[in-house]
Amino acid sequence: MSYEKEKKASLIGHLTELRSRLVKSIIFLSFFFVICYFFAENIYAFLLSPYAEAVANSENINRRMIFTALHETFITYLKVAFFAAMFAASPIILTQIWKFVAPGLYKNEKRALLPYLIATPTLFLLGGMLVYYLIMPLAIKFFLSFETSAQIGSLPIELEAKVNEYLSLIMRLIFAFGLSFQLPVLLSLLARVGFVSSQYLKERRKYFVIIIFAVAAILTPPDPITQIGLGIPLLILYELSILSVKLIEKKKKDA
Repeated sequence: MSYEKEKKASLIGHLTELRSRLVKSIIFLSFFFVICYFFAENIYAFLLSPYAEAVANSENINRRMIFTALHETFITYLKVAFFAAMFAASPIILTQIWKFVAPGLYKNEKRALLPYLIATPTLFLLGGMLVYYLIMPLAIKFFLSFETSAQIGSLPIELEAKVNEYLSLIMRLIFAFGLSFQLPVLLSLLARVGFVSSQYLKERRKYFVIIIFAVAAILTPPDPITQIGLGIPLLILYELSILSVKLIEKKKKDA
């Protein structure tokens, strides 16, 4: 067999393998989606918990969630089911990606990449937990502070949160924090390929501080709670990234 035929056969084999991995990932994602849809109301109630706890002590206000379109709640539950299915299926999807990439890697490359496959979902989960348990309760209380009671000649200003808008807000924050928490993974990978160094990161720390808070302002609502809540953890992760890059450089030097 000629070199061109071998190359073509190898390419077809890789494409077949890729298709197989994609099909398996889609099947698992669809399976989890169906299951999550049956529990969509419970999942939404879990996501709603920070809001429910924040308004539990409201006086003289009968809190409720509203929807203003006939299909709004149905579409919201579909979104909830899809997001939950993505979280549930992510370990399987990452495993399929690993199985596709691993055969083409050397043993030392496999050892180098494996920690990143573990760190990526772990950091994403930590970012989501920070949103759920700390940022959302503080942000909700901040926004509720703008409510006013009835005055003579005026009407009270009270929040009636929409089902879809609340889901969009909390999922946006979870994804923003989860993706932003990948900063150590990104900088460590760039250090491995020689694109950045610990000295480079130290010297440009002040520029990265500006970039971090600019990104936090873009990814979060226009309030100080969520922006500072994202900016400060990113600064901590940046400093940890410098330590991680130092360890990578030390290992390279020893090797």
